[in-house]
Amino acid sequence: MSTYQIGVVVGSLRKESFNRQMATAIAKLAPSEFKFKHIDIGDLPLYNQDNDGNPPEVVKKLKAEISASQGILFLTPEYNRSIPGVLKNALDHASRPYGQNIWAGKPTAVMGVSVGATGTGLAQQHLRNILAYLDMPTLNQPEVFLQMKEGLFDGAGNIGENSLKFLQGFMDNYVAWVKKHAK
Repeated sequence: MSTYQIGVVVGSLRKESFNRQMATAIAKLAPSEFKFKHIDIGDLPLYNQDNDGNPPEVVKKLKAEISASQGILFLTPEYNRSIPGVLKNALDHASRPYGQNIWAGKPTAVMGVSVGATGTGLAQQHLRNILAYLDMPTLNQPEVFLQMKEGLFDGAGNIGENSLKFLQGFMDNYVAWVKKHAK
């Protein structure tokens, strides 16, 4: 495969989200054959099993974007020691109806940025449990629990100098993971 499309799912709706900023910055560390497409989850209705037979167009679009991706990158904040509801809602929509889980087999990685000292560790653990059930091969190392501090991003929105080596290592591992598992 010469080009890999990576679907990027950010679990925050906030316009100035640290995780959205990280999604943009981390993509710049990938090789040129990796293209990153942000998958919008903010307009999805709440999941309702009654709609499985006739999902709204926005759900069909979500599933098509995931299907067109060779890998998925999740960036999640931590809300009340877990993942945001909007992220769980997107996971549910794309895994239903039963037996039609569009996430299955998509190589993925999880990362997150938070103002807290522990980053997004608990949210990521909850997300990893869900991804295991959804049959997504998930990169386990390196784990990326980032605390939002001065210098994480430079003035141009790139990864700051102090985090660049670590995050380049993460991206290199993710690229190898996708190449190994992409279908």
